[in-house]
Amino acid sequence: MRLAVLRLAHAEGLPLPSYQTASSAGLDLYAAVPADAPLTLAPGARAAVPTGLVIGIPDGHEGQVRARSGRALREGLGVLNAPGTIDADFRGELQVLLVNLGSAPILIARGERIAQLVIAPVARVAVEEVTALDPTDRGDGGFGSTGR
Repeated sequence: MRLAVLRLAHAEGLPLPSYQTASSAGLDLYAAVPADAPLTLAPGARAAVPTGLVIGIPDGHEGQVRARSGRALREGLGVLNAPGTIDADFRGELQVLLVNLGSAPILIARGERIAQLVIAPVARVAVEEVTALDPTDRGDGGFGSTGR
């Protein structure tokens, strides 16, 4: 499968999304903030961080933007709407909604890996209103109903 990537001017010199190992599920995304103006996220703050990329996701797929586990563990850096969905027909700049869930400010410098992008198939359904659903053993048991 091919992922078309259009590099915008403010991403010049930055790596394209890339897998770090042969079995990685996610492509790393890089911050396209100005080199002389890194972004500082205060605790509890959030920001849309530019990647400087416009991507063409194949029809029948979506892009899922997810946090990088190491930064999430070490710093509390998360993706606010994780996973963030990028639809196949979106043609704007890919930005990552980052949030600082930690207790100290987080510096986001140009070229830093800020998130990962997973390309996944999407199942489309036909919505049909019904008067009843098939019963299940679980029924309407919600949060915590299947155990701890």
